Amino acid sequence: MSMILSASVVRVRDGLPLSASTDYDQSTGMQECRKYFKMLSKKLSQLPDRCTLKTGQYNINFISSLGVSYMMLCTENYPSVLAFCFLDELQKEFITTYNMMKTNTAIRPYCFIEFDNFIQRTKQRYNNTRSLSTKMNLADMQTEIKLRPPYQISVSELGSANGFSHISVGEYKGTGKISAAPHQRLEPVTLPGIVSFVLSLLCGALNLIRGFHAIESLLQNEGEDFSYVIAFFLGTAACLYQCYLFVYHTGWRNAKSFLTFGLICLCNMYLYELRNLWQLFFHVTVGAFSTLQIHLRQPQGKSPDYNV
Repeated sequence: MSMILSASVVRVRDGLPLSASTDYDQSTGMQECRKYFKMLSKKLSQLPDRCTLKTGQYNINFISSLGVSYMMLCTENYPSVLAFCFLDELQKEFITTYNMMKTNTAIRPYCFIEFDNFIQRTKQRYNNTRSLSTKMNLADMQTEIKLRPPYQISVSELGSANGFSHISVGEYKGTGKISAAPHQRLEPVTLPGIVSFVLSLLCGALNLIRGFHAIESLLQNEGEDFSYVIAFFLGTAACLYQCYLFVYHTGWRNAKSFLTFGLICLCNMYLYELRNLWQLFFHVTVGAFSTLQIHLRQPQGKSPDYNV
């Protein structure tokens, strides 16, 4: 029979159980799954925000948001879409009902045990799918899960000597092991950010044009220094790379932006004889402004209305 068996709310930071449904099943399989619940609770901070653990005839699914994780145990044939809809409904109700400050400062287990009443009512509705009254947009949920499927945790990973120490969020992209950093969304673009992006492109174009002129001058006059050509093209590359760093999230993004700005400064110092003070000031100022905007545009955090 396809059904949800139990659910719990756990604090991500330290695995403190905040609330849980009352379970009466004392079978061997359920006892084993409770052990998995405890093991997962201790490693939530190291895991992606959406995961599934398949343990034979049972599945454990959970989502994490704003420092709280919502976990549920269901039979293996329970639809994944309904499972994550169930967790999403628990999340929205918990965030609406309880102050996050109280959640973060809780010191005793099950201090929000009264939330079990909502868990039990919701579980009953989801276990009777024919009379499920909630009008859920299953199409959106199915699309979301297809685009970003939950990370599949294996039982062998649970039983490793170091737990989940070898699982990193950087490896999470659905069920594959592709770095998630480049795919992580950044905060919305601001007007200063757009200005910095356009100015960086302008500086890159100016460097590129001057570089081609330097090549023409080099061909006409054999005594010209080829290193000026290199400096112009390095300046172009640095400006374009600042544009890339502003648009995409990569590893060590801030460090790369400072190194790129340093390269822009070095190139302009070398080109001191070919540019006046205003031109040097313009290029260095745009480089500094772009570096600041890269630093200010950070990866998006999960919002309270985050959907699974």
